[in-house]
Amino acid sequence: MGAAVFFGCAGIAFGPALALVLLTVAAEPLRVIILVAGAFFWLVSLLLASLIWFISVHLSDQEDARLQFSLLVFGAAVSVLLQELFRFAYFKLLKKADEGLAMISGDGRSPISLKQMAYVSGLSFGLISGVFSVINILADSMGPGIVGIHGDSPYYFITSAFLTMALVFLHTFWGVIFFDACEKRRYWCLGLVVASHLVTSGLTFLNPWYEASLVPIYIIMICMGAWAFFTAGGSFRNVLKCLSCKRQEDSRVMMYSALRVPFED
Repeated sequence: MGAAVFFGCAGIAFGPALALVLLTVAAEPLRVIILVAGAFFWLVSLLLASLIWFISVHLSDQEDARLQFSLLVFGAAVSVLLQELFRFAYFKLLKKADEGLAMISGDGRSPISLKQMAYVSGLSFGLISGVFSVINILADSMGPGIVGIHGDSPYYFITSAFLTMALVFLHTFWGVIFFDACEKRRYWCLGLVVASHLVTSGLTFLNPWYEASLVPIYIIMICMGAWAFFTAGGSFRNVLKCLSCKRQEDSRVMMYSALRVPFED
């Protein structure tokens, strides 16, 4: 039973993200480098946030439960702000790298676009964030013990898996929107990304009231996904073409050489 819960929750949490990595990142070495570097940037932000929270806890009254909960909320907010700060620093680094790649290329163009960088960096932030948020939960799911035996919610593991999946997608969408906003200097978009990230982190404090946390988080995820889709250049016309599964007729004109006679049917 423990193994089934482990592999089921791991598949829910990371299955879609791993599929994206295999289909869109793994075949391109440059994208793999951006993926790994983005995970490193997120880890540095987590290290700084943990250090700030650790110092604040040890300088406060550890027997005051209300104060410790407030410090936990404060630590979550600081972590969100540091993540977005390091996302901006990563944008600046990739922007410089993009200029360097364009200079050394033969045609003067970068081999990877800014939108692709934004997607890969957001996916890297989401993957490493999901790993650190759910890895201990997955380890506990192997047993021994049964969730809910003492009156707790029996849906703890599966809701944690769905929450992790949503956070991975959200980081991917935030990365696309954030990079585009930095490129076009749309500061209100940056503010919305940071605000939605803060709200999403704050909603997790409503657990184990999972209906009040998961439903709003998935609504935010759908809204951010639609925003990121149009930001990346998507349109309703492309969606309809994808759903209809119709091949576009080849409208190119066949040009025959004057030295060859076209074949007859």
